[in-house]
Amino acid sequence: MAEDHSDFRISAFECDVLRNAFKKSVIDESIPEYRWRSHAMLLVRELTDHEHVDAEALDWLVRK
Repeated sequence: MAEDHSDFRISAFECDVLRNAFKKSVIDESIPEYRWRSHAMLLVRELTDHEHVDAEALDWLVRK
């Protein structure tokens, strides 16, 4: 049975930590812009242990 993540929330602080981790990893690993969204999705999944990643959250993470 699939897990229910309908009430999964992360704090503004956690969002900021995720965005900083994303920016650092993009720079450190020289990730090209066309791969940012997929990289952000993998990063969020790894750091939160949740499979579903909100599309708007991804947009916010990868914006310049």
